[in-house]
Amino acid sequence: MKVLLIAVLLVSLAVPAYARGKRDAGASQAQNTGEQQKKSREEEKAYKDALSRIPVQKPVDPWAKVR
Repeated sequence: MKVLLIAVLLVSLAVPAYARGKRDAGASQAQNTGEQQKKSREEEKAYKDALSRIPVQKPVDPWAKVR
């Protein structure tokens, strides 16, 4: 009985891992078309522009009021 219980437990743990490995990752990501690449470049540029607008902050001293 214990052997059967252990076998069922191992199978129940192995099935989700096996199912996850069956995904076809390469087929789900199609090649980017020219329009998608252009949109991606625009998004990247907007992201970098947004990062450049963040002001540079001085270092924070958490013990400043204690000293």
